[in-house]
Amino acid sequence: MLGLEGLELTAEERALLRHPLVGGVILFGRNYRSPEQVAALTDAIHALRQPRLLVAVDHEGGRVQRFRDGFTRLPAVRCLGELYDRDRMRAKQLARVSGWLMAAELRAVGVDFSFAPVLDLDHGVSGIIGDRAFHRDPEAVADLAHAYVSGMQKAGMEGVGKHFPGHGGIAADSHLELPVDPRSYEELADTDLLAFERMIHYGLAALMPAHVLYPQVDDRPAGFSARWLQRILRRDLEFQGVIFSDDLDMAGAGEAGPPPERARAALAAGCDMILVCNDRAAAIAILDNLHHTLEPVSQLRLIRLHGRGRLSVERLRRAPNWQRAVSLVRDHDASPLLEMDI
Repeated sequence: MLGLEGLELTAEERALLRHPLVGGVILFGRNYRSPEQVAALTDAIHALRQPRLLVAVDHEGGRVQRFRDGFTRLPAVRCLGELYDRDRMRAKQLARVSGWLMAAELRAVGVDFSFAPVLDLDHGVSGIIGDRAFHRDPEAVADLAHAYVSGMQKAGMEGVGKHFPGHGGIAADSHLELPVDPRSYEELADTDLLAFERMIHYGLAALMPAHVLYPQVDDRPAGFSARWLQRILRRDLEFQGVIFSDDLDMAGAGEAGPPPERARAALAAGCDMILVCNDRAAAIAILDNLHHTLEPVSQLRLIRLHGRGRLSVERLRRAPNWQRAVSLVRDHDASPLLEMDI
């Protein structure tokens, strides 16, 4: 899965996206000007190949929302956790509405899925996670995330939980360095892992592992660890969905070596699809040097990530459900929350 440089596909990008090892595109703020522009971009991407390439984005709300002008400004999901402590039922209803609204607006412009929800716990020490987490309590996280993903699914989108097995317990930012979490597997199993375990039980379609090292469990970061991905995630937790690597351009991935070695290590550990988001030279080096055959089971897992159904932006904005959802999400503390038929 590759990142793009701008608002339209270049000739080089069209050629890269036709490469047989490329399976998707991840969009960023640099690729967005308006709903109409990004819809044209996703249409162009989808027209390149058959089966279509997947189109994804990080669109969690709060400080991680790539598309802003023309989209509803979504609050950070910590707001849902704070509401959960006061009114559990209302928080779960609002989580469902928020997930639906996020997904419905993205589906209207042709995005297949968002890398959401965050399932990390808010331990109060990680700046990079912080208010991106629903709550500190794993049962509350799972409760809210389950409702959030059910809303996404109503809009035709599956969820991608991150960052397995939990990035919230350490201060270091894996974009800048390799974080090291000293906790034992037993400590993780009693806390951070619980939210992932619950969501796997609920049928979560995809997960993204963390570029975090847990030395008491394995000597490789989770995203490059067969122990974490194949033994714990696949065998012990019985996860059957897609495993996406986190961005291989991040400093936390540097332990695995140059870009082609990082790609080989992530795939060998058990990832179904690797992300190379911001370094075009690294992406080309991987494509030139990676000799990999996609397993049929991975192809079947990835098919589930294609978005279902699509209203135009204009039709969505005329829909009473969209108008009601926008009002509820923008003013979630002020008005009675009624069950919406979404």
